[in-house]
Amino acid sequence: MGGFFGVAAKRDCVLELFYGIDYHSHLGTRRGGMATYGEGGFNRAIHNIENAPFRTKFDRDVGEMKGYLGIGCISDFEPQPLLIQSHLGSFAITTVGKINNFEELLKEIYKDGPAHFQEMTNGQINVTELVAALVCKRDSLVEGIRYVQEAVDGSMTLLLMTKDGIYAARDRFGRTPCVIGKKEDAYCVSFESFAYINLGYSDYRELGPGEIVRIRPDGVEVLSPAGKDMRICSFLWVYYGYPTSAYEGINVEQMRYNCGSMLAKRDSGTVKPDIVAGVPDSGIAHAVGYSNESGIPYARPFIKYTPTWPRSFMPTSQNQRELIARMKLIPVRALIKDKKLLLIDDSIVRGTQLRDTTEFLYRSGAKEVHVRPACPPLIYGCKFLNFSRSKSEMELITRRVIREQEGDEVFREVLDEYADPCSCRYAKMLEEIRRKLNFTTLRYHRLDDLLASIGIEPCKVCTYCFDGKE
Repeated sequence: MGGFFGVAAKRDCVLELFYGIDYHSHLGTRRGGMATYGEGGFNRAIHNIENAPFRTKFDRDVGEMKGYLGIGCISDFEPQPLLIQSHLGSFAITTVGKINNFEELLKEIYKDGPAHFQEMTNGQINVTELVAALVCKRDSLVEGIRYVQEAVDGSMTLLLMTKDGIYAARDRFGRTPCVIGKKEDAYCVSFESFAYINLGYSDYRELGPGEIVRIRPDGVEVLSPAGKDMRICSFLWVYYGYPTSAYEGINVEQMRYNCGSMLAKRDSGTVKPDIVAGVPDSGIAHAVGYSNESGIPYARPFIKYTPTWPRSFMPTSQNQRELIARMKLIPVRALIKDKKLLLIDDSIVRGTQLRDTTEFLYRSGAKEVHVRPACPPLIYGCKFLNFSRSKSEMELITRRVIREQEGDEVFREVLDEYADPCSCRYAKMLEEIRRKLNFTTLRYHRLDDLLASIGIEPCKVCTYCFDGKE
């Protein structure tokens, strides 16, 4: 995924920028970066954060960098922010999103004449550099940003910093958030709304879909108004968002309590576990909601070991991720032995980690393990955000099961049935997943319940990964 933070202040802003970016560390795992502008011009630092927290890598930079304008990011993939010199002037840029038509846009740039990009070590071109090149195809920054929003198939939210301020642009359909904070002598812009609270900022406003603004120390200027259509990612509430954040006015933690409550109502006493537990960390709030609604005690039958494994997902290798998942969770055998457990996780993607978690609960003496994912079955790979490392939809356990049931050629009408919780195909898929992962029972959160848990108009929420509807 990735997250961003920016500050425009009447004084040096580097320390606030540093802490604001650090508060986005849960959104990315590979790169962190800061760029500032002040009396000495532009300055930038980028570090690899795969094996060390953002704070430790940037301690020295905070002492050396100066500026009253700054932007930065935590990134899953590309090194950023980038510093660009162009016919539109010099600027720094950082992005969050996904470009499905990358090759087509690259050809479009080459078609207009000689152009070159710096290759990264994996031979790929930095997506943020491509976005910068697209911006520079127009006669002004605002026209260029608007062109990017229209040209990108996928999603694109960005911060662009010049000597005159910070341009903030939310994705055309608002798939990712972009919120502005304010205090007496500064404004900030952030992916996560909680990131500026302890820095003394209060909520100013969220940008609307496709909206472009320029942020200066003394105010926020609308350069391109918001569009009407919004499709914000529902998975932000289910998994990615930090509990203290809110999107479109809906707090993440409260939404997760709502999810758990609705899961309990659907069970309605059909299972009788001794305790309810959440897979740390993103399943915990859902489990609290289930416990509060059902009256079944909440407990922690395993604890995540955070001193040496603080990050929720570090390596790019699936084998390494599975090993680390096992290393992080330590069982509390006194709460497991001879107990019937109801376990809530945010989702089931491949199913490997949850299967291993279930097996270690059985080995620790559990009598039953009932599983309740806090979202519907993931049937489609996300086209709009890099929320999963899956390289193919066939890595999803749902699609593997569907292929076993239907063969290699699966039509959209059939997938629609597998997404329908009232269909026979849906029931067969769940039973097969339950059997493969060795759960006592399995019940997913329904899509209509998920939308009710969020509580904004369903037409404003992206549910593509569950139902394939754009």
